[in-house]
Amino acid sequence: MAKKIHLLSARKVETAGPGFHSDGGNLYLRVKDTGARAWVFRFTTAGKVREIGLGPLHSRSLADARTLAEALRKVLADGGDPASVLRQSEAPAGKTFAECAAELIEAKRPGWRNAKHAQQWANTLRDYAFPAIGHKAPADVTLADVKAILLPLWAEKTETATRLRQRIEAVLDYAAVHGLADGSRNPARWKGVLDKVLPAPRKVTARQHHAAAPYSDVPRIMAALAGMSHVSAQCLRFTILTAARSGEARGCRWDEIDFDAATWTIPAHRMKADRTHRVPLSKPALDILRAMHALRRPGADLVFPGGRGSLLSDVAVNKTLHGIADGVTVHGFRSSFRVWAEEQTSFPRSVTEAALAHANADKTEAAYQRSDLFERRRELMRAWADFATGKGKIVKLASAA
Repeated sequence: MAKKIHLLSARKVETAGPGFHSDGGNLYLRVKDTGARAWVFRFTTAGKVREIGLGPLHSRSLADARTLAEALRKVLADGGDPASVLRQSEAPAGKTFAECAAELIEAKRPGWRNAKHAQQWANTLRDYAFPAIGHKAPADVTLADVKAILLPLWAEKTETATRLRQRIEAVLDYAAVHGLADGSRNPARWKGVLDKVLPAPRKVTARQHHAAAPYSDVPRIMAALAGMSHVSAQCLRFTILTAARSGEARGCRWDEIDFDAATWTIPAHRMKADRTHRVPLSKPALDILRAMHALRRPGADLVFPGGRGSLLSDVAVNKTLHGIADGVTVHGFRSSFRVWAEEQTSFPRSVTEAALAHANADKTEAAYQRSDLFERRRELMRAWADFATGKGKIVKLASAA
């Protein structure tokens, strides 16, 4: 018995709920939870189900979708590839991979925390993907194309290659959702595709840790910085004393500082974990802030401003550091602090991790430990400041009986 076709009514097309709705003859209407509606041609080849996007409902009517589906069925009956019909058609194609990438970046931009992330997406795709596939229609991008892009980077620039692969995959998924590619055959997908032809990233590169100064060398470095008056030196001292990340300290604003409570409150949008973080300020840290406040220009928001009042650059701070301790990174002082606390004090690990604003990986423990241990952290940061400024040697504290 011949399979029935033209099962959907015009009203059903407009009102159907989320899911796949068959019109018969391999043609389906896909309705997403968001209400977006698109046509899909589904068929089986070599025992596998394939899907070809035929475009959104607002671009292709029910009648047009049926006409196209009929053409695809004829090609399929003749043993051909139905996708070839779309490659020869002007609709719904007409956008290149580069154009889809630009649209995706704009669509995602409101959800990203800063403009730098969008720029990184654009730069990696521009530098590595566009020369090879930027001009291509998304449906024409093949596994061979993706391999040719990734292979030269996979061993030497593994992290870059991994992010690039994820971004190519996202662009092709975006194209598929808009009916410009086959969503079931993304050649940049890792699981089931590229994991069969490329080694796992963790097997081709060792994790690189930020170079850290031995904690025993911190007092010397701090003493050298104390003899410098420029902003980058003051910012570096403050960063070390608070065990903060470089970007958090360089972006510190006056409205985040409470001198009376000796507290620095970093808003969630400036934190890696996207959670507000309170930092207890030791006396040396407050002294630095008071010195910077005396130099504050009217209307200036940044505590450690760069040239013309802009954000102090990471390069400037690192240049100051390397003049004292070559080969050491600013971020590495967080490791110095962590090792010092472990070896020279008896503060619990939970207190040290809270001071570093690390998320608790143990979900059960995190559910019960809801305090930010602020007062204990104040004791810890006071002890760290005494050690770092050479005002006292911290030894193992006696454990509570």
